[in-house]
Amino acid sequence: MDPLTCSLPTSCVVPVYKSPKDYQAFRISPGDSNRLALVFDPTIANMSLTYCVEIFDVGGKTPPNRHQVAVEMFFVLKGEGRATCDGKTVAIQAGDSILVPPSGVHVVENTGSTRLYTLCIMVPNEDFAELIRSGTPVELDNEDLAVLGRHDSPKP
Repeated sequence: MDPLTCSLPTSCVVPVYKSPKDYQAFRISPGDSNRLALVFDPTIANMSLTYCVEIFDVGGKTPPNRHQVAVEMFFVLKGEGRATCDGKTVAIQAGDSILVPPSGVHVVENTGSTRLYTLCIMVPNEDFAELIRSGTPVELDNEDLAVLGRHDSPKP
């Protein structure tokens, strides 16, 4: 089937495509030890969600925070750390997933000897993308781009 045509009787939607070189990265506050690379937000996706890659420097962590109605999900791409929600703490590493329900006070921190990379999805957006964009723009370095492009893992 031609990818630009649809055999279904409904209208077809063209997906939004981005690669790591298209991601905009920000540090929300100057003293933060984590950066967020925006992948999709309400402006780009035309729906209320935020999808980003959160990059934690060694020893880095989020400030304690909560969301009134949003669910926040993390998937660990690389590294190791600790996730705490409402006083309950679990160790996390590559391949682990975390689901933070609305109103849960949570912190994610890097306890490893290398950077910690997590996919982070928040639904609905609850002004998260706007908070990220209000921060200071930062560049993704070669290490970040290697992880985001999955060039950091050995070839089979």
